[in-house]
Amino acid sequence: MTRLLEATARAEQDHFWFRGFRRFVEPFVREATGGRPDARILDCGSGTGVNLPLLARYGTAIGIDVTWTGLAFARARGERRLAQASATHLPFATGAFDAVTSFDVIYGLPDREEAAALREMHRVLRPGGHLLVNAAALALLKGNHSLFDGEIRRYTRGTLSARLTHAGFDVVRMTYTNATIMPLVAGVRLAQRLTGYRESTREISTPPAPVNAALTGLLAVEAAALQYVNMPFGSSLLALARK
Repeated sequence: MTRLLEATARAEQDHFWFRGFRRFVEPFVREATGGRPDARILDCGSGTGVNLPLLARYGTAIGIDVTWTGLAFARARGERRLAQASATHLPFATGAFDAVTSFDVIYGLPDREEAAALREMHRVLRPGGHLLVNAAALALLKGNHSLFDGEIRRYTRGTLSARLTHAGFDVVRMTYTNATIMPLVAGVRLAQRLTGYRESTREISTPPAPVNAALTGLLAVEAAALQYVNMPFGSSLLALARK
């Protein structure tokens, strides 16, 4: 996990995937908080804390992470509303938050822990509050990076919806993302399957500037389209659900 967080910290400001992710997520955060300037937001698995400033545009954002490494990176960024905790046992009162986010966390939890984490996120939300989840999608896209970041499962729209519903949520919206780069991702992952999986940081390393700029542009176009339509496929799933 330390190696993953270190690699993430090096890449997440400039890498096309992270830039695209923030473009995809921000309108969902706006909807989740309902435009309330005083919204209380909990980020479950805040990692290096890079997403906390985005969340803080829409209220008071608190981050929790199970690792000291992640919390240290976040503190170095100037974040102070942090706690070391597991998503399966959140140290907050029932109904304490207007919105809860969980970005690329639950796919690395065993089934029982994933269910417990979703129940805890449901518990700490106020009635009518929203959960925003991002998770890896489509088992055929498993690859080298899956080994590096401890991925246990990849979701389809149906499996993620079922797990959210089982935890007590009503799904408001769900879309695949990274659809515009899906051919590239699928090709790379197919090559990895054919040659055998090997733990690698390559996909989390920022590519050469022209390539990074081109892929950033593709994801920006997709983010604009997501204002109007859901994507039918992609390497990630983004879901908004209500308690």
